[in-house]
Amino acid sequence: MQADERGEMTAVGKTLADEDVLETAKRILSEGYVCDNCLGRQFARISTGMTNRERGRLIKEKLRKRGLLEKEKSSEKCWVCNGLFERVEEWAWRAVAALRDYEFNTFLVGTRMSGLLAENEEMLWELTGAEYAEPLKSEFNREVGKILQRLLGKRVDFKTPDILVLIDLNRETVELQVRPVFIYGRYRKLVRGIPQTRWPCRSCRGAGCERCNFTGKMYPESVEELIKAPVVEAFEAEDMILHGCGREDIDARMLGRGRPFVAEVVAPRRRTVDLRRLEERIRESSGGKVEVLGLRYVTKDAVEIVKNVKAAKTYRFKLQLAEKVDEQQLRAALEGLKGVIRQRTPLRVVHRRADIVREREVYDVRLVELGEQPIVELRCESGLYVKELVSGDEGRTKPSLSELLGVAAEVSELDVLDVEFELPASGGPT
Repeated sequence: MQADERGEMTAVGKTLADEDVLETAKRILSEGYVCDNCLGRQFARISTGMTNRERGRLIKEKLRKRGLLEKEKSSEKCWVCNGLFERVEEWAWRAVAALRDYEFNTFLVGTRMSGLLAENEEMLWELTGAEYAEPLKSEFNREVGKILQRLLGKRVDFKTPDILVLIDLNRETVELQVRPVFIYGRYRKLVRGIPQTRWPCRSCRGAGCERCNFTGKMYPESVEELIKAPVVEAFEAEDMILHGCGREDIDARMLGRGRPFVAEVVAPRRRTVDLRRLEERIRESSGGKVEVLGLRYVTKDAVEIVKNVKAAKTYRFKLQLAEKVDEQQLRAALEGLKGVIRQRTPLRVVHRRADIVREREVYDVRLVELGEQPIVELRCESGLYVKELVSGDEGRTKPSLSELLGVAAEVSELDVLDVEFELPASGGPT
């Protein structure tokens, strides 16, 4: 066997004129009228350089010359495909109509077979064997795709098409499965009290109740929702999903360069928009609560990279101390935080996370400003709970600032200043 132009195996030394081929063809045609496509498809792997229709026509000519096939009636309908290959052009035009409002460069045709056609093909293969045959839907996909290429000037992509044109022969419909667009950037959350993503109401689980004012949400807005509206509008999309590189607390701001994220734009009708203008639109529509920076198109792979990276972070926070301490005492306690910290899952999140002890490292910590509420900056490993590092969380974090000071301490305001991550340029365009 050798590979043909479709990457399938072609029988070496076998021709359409061989006696066993013609005998098999005769047996197929004895069951009733079979169109040229369906006959030729049974021998698709024998010869190259011609379509299945051309193969079928050639085999029939050879049978007629030998007096083994009578002239066929043009009104007859193929019992295998039920006349499907006479409707290829019709299906292509229906696909063109479905695609009219979409921007795309590549496509692929897929088919959901009807039960009748699948049964007919199985019956035929039981009769003749399928050693040299090509599946019906493979040929149908290819023939419709060839017409679409000609009509639309677009190209077929077998791996990552912008749009999958799905022809449902049972329901007689054309469906479109549109590949998402992925955009990488960084967001800055400039106000407190906003979660990163939509937070369903704990009481009604999103259904809507008096507690959430029938919104289904614990908080009226989120970073994701503030970014989503302009993105959905610009891409004429159905939805947008935000994939963040970690997340900050609801009462914390995200400042500095911002937090890396990937926006997954679901079922977009537009695939290319002015991303600089989109950044401006997000800032304007959020009322200055959120801004995004450095937007660029990337591939789907960027989602897993961003979600799974363990990036070091820099925080700035204000301290609320139960008693006044002198500067030297505070600096010494902060210095004692450097190194490995052992943290048992904090009480505030243990209801939704495994109750285990984690080890995280504090790389650097410094006193920025003394004052009534001292300001501290801290750089640490990903996954460190900063609030509990300060309070001690009833002894669940060791060491803690409260323990080292001998004075109860809490974080009164928390800001994230940096998330140390850059997506490689190989993230690539969609």
